[in-house]
Amino acid sequence: MHTQVAIIGSGPSGLLLGQLLTEAGIDNIILDRVGKEYILGRVRAGVLEEGTVSLIDKAKAGARMHAEGLPHDGFSLAFDGRDHRIDLFGLTGGKRVMVYGQTEVTRDLMERREGSGAQTIYEAANVEPHDFDGTAPYVSYEKGGVAHRIDCDFIAGCDGFHGASRKAVPEKSLRVFEKVYPFGWLGILAEVPPVSHELIYANHPRGFALCSMRSQHRSRYYIQCPLDEKIEDWSDDRFWDELRRRLPAHHADALVTAPSFEKSIAPLRSFVAEPMRFGRMFLVGDAAHIVPPTGAKGLNLAASDVHYLFSGLIEHYQDRSNAGVDAYSQRALARIWKAVRFSWWMTTMMHRFPDTGDFDQRIQEAELDYLTHSRAASTALAENYVGLAY
Repeated sequence: MHTQVAIIGSGPSGLLLGQLLTEAGIDNIILDRVGKEYILGRVRAGVLEEGTVSLIDKAKAGARMHAEGLPHDGFSLAFDGRDHRIDLFGLTGGKRVMVYGQTEVTRDLMERREGSGAQTIYEAANVEPHDFDGTAPYVSYEKGGVAHRIDCDFIAGCDGFHGASRKAVPEKSLRVFEKVYPFGWLGILAEVPPVSHELIYANHPRGFALCSMRSQHRSRYYIQCPLDEKIEDWSDDRFWDELRRRLPAHHADALVTAPSFEKSIAPLRSFVAEPMRFGRMFLVGDAAHIVPPTGAKGLNLAASDVHYLFSGLIEHYQDRSNAGVDAYSQRALARIWKAVRFSWWMTTMMHRFPDTGDFDQRIQEAELDYLTHSRAASTALAENYVGLAY
């Protein structure tokens, strides 16, 4: 079997890249070690930058997103028992974000790909990239106990932090940067209306909390918790009580509760692997970088990687130029590190750290006060939140 671009991983980055290539007439095959239903069962973030929305539209998979998604013109920082609204639309000259679940993005891209006849191979075992440092790369895999091989021009590793793509790179060729945070997020999903029409990021002496949503009838809530917490120790009642304690009184009083249908604890880390190109293989999304969810950048960074790689591949196939693929890693990393900085800053500003002393606490309080009373500081926050230009 031969294709122009072999894509490992059928999460949103792999599907987005694949569909953009398909729409441009560039042949590609996507492989994934798990099945379609497993992928659609994963619960992930749901705040999309305008650039991400534009790429989904370019892949002709945005109709349902525009019909059902929730455009947001701002969000609230809650501290000292009060809300402080960040006017994204006003501070950025008319930009906003779209609240639309990553699972729904994935579903829309899957349906568009199936409708266009492009090939995806699910439940492909032992997927492995080969010879990407030469001129004839290929991907091997097993399906139904039979070995297969896909020869290709390029390999896109969109298979996440634990995937085969980055593992195939010699350790001496990678430089890894990592910061592990001393807490996690306990999150639940429940069929309840959101407590506010916009997101609330809460800084409280008991720890951080986030009020988000997936729709007008489904809410996603998080609270900061120690890494050694056990999910079985958190009943729904305990979660709702703790969330109320961390919100301003008017939000706590308005909170609607119901049994959760998903509950999990996620550790937080910042991670970047450099470079992101190895001969004819490119790392994309979580295969190359992880950010804390505080700044809503994970999926959006994967989309910006797709933008740079797709642009480079278009130059290669249509303009017979390698300038774009040669510059992919440098261009992607320049934007990645700005988003890593923003996510780190949001995390340190909004969470209570175990080793935070009185001095550090006063600095955090001063930072929040300055941020919400300085138009320049609020503008910098808003520009980063809606997404920096590609």
